[in-house]
Amino acid sequence: MKAAVLAEQGLEIQDVPQPEPKPNEVLVQVRASGLNRADLLMAAGRMHGSRGGAGTVAGLEWSGEVVEVGSEVTGIAPGDRVMCSGSGGYAEYAVADWGRTSPIPANNMSYEQAATLPVALQTIHNAVVTQGRLAKGESVLIQGASSGVGLMAMQIAKLMGAGLVIGTSTTPARRERLGEFGADLALDSSDPGWVDAVLEATDGKGVELIVDQVSAPVANQNLAATAILGRIVNVGRLGGFKGEFDFDLHALRRIDYIGVTFRTRSPEEVRQIVRDMRADLWGAVEAGELALPIDRTFALDEAADAQAHMRANAHFGKIVLTV
Repeated sequence: MKAAVLAEQGLEIQDVPQPEPKPNEVLVQVRASGLNRADLLMAAGRMHGSRGGAGTVAGLEWSGEVVEVGSEVTGIAPGDRVMCSGSGGYAEYAVADWGRTSPIPANNMSYEQAATLPVALQTIHNAVVTQGRLAKGESVLIQGASSGVGLMAMQIAKLMGAGLVIGTSTTPARRERLGEFGADLALDSSDPGWVDAVLEATDGKGVELIVDQVSAPVANQNLAATAILGRIVNVGRLGGFKGEFDFDLHALRRIDYIGVTFRTRSPEEVRQIVRDMRADLWGAVEAGELALPIDRTFALDEAADAQAHMRANAHFGKIVLTV
């Protein structure tokens, strides 16, 4: 089969063996695959947990039609239209754990749209609801809100009852669009005054929850913008992996600082994340209330160009490969 494979110079289209499903897996004929920032890190030579290195088929989320199911799989059958997360999605065929496979709603959702959803839905439901412990009426700040995951974060926060949703982006044109996805207030995190704006919007208290995709350059500002006994959930490190941290301010405000990743979670943990997400969000997904804009689509043969488009950071929403 044809696949986009990690090589010394980024991605190469190669012919590789078609994967065979294990007893707990589903084999899918891929129709579309969503791009994620982690794909760029792996293409640059960085491992993503146990994934990465030369010869690895790229791609963390995809959609398509079930071709075959393993002996332990129930509730999924050949011919089903599904969306999946896992590894190896930049290919004509990919396998996913049955617990990371969800049906595409029968609401005329396209394969391209379905491929944008698995990572964002799973990541953000876990960050906002499970780890972030959002309560109805609380205020939420999403750092890096114009990314696909960030846009989904604002929508899920609103759906789950947040009282005030603030999104950040350093690009004016992107900030102008954040309101379409649930932001009550859009701020520029490169503006030194953004913390004051958060405090003003929250009557001096700060927000109860920050979902942070930027990290290093905003870490201490996040602490200052968070309410006493608030929570910060560290989802991404778009601004860098290391930086200064004001431990005294962290202690003074008694903030829960929570790190999350799928890289060190067991299959059972991820299956539970998917179950929890579907219990809370699937009705909204089926109704079309949770969706992400597609910035641009590329053919599988153009996977390297698609990653270059993401690397240029000029997109809004998701980039999708079609197979």
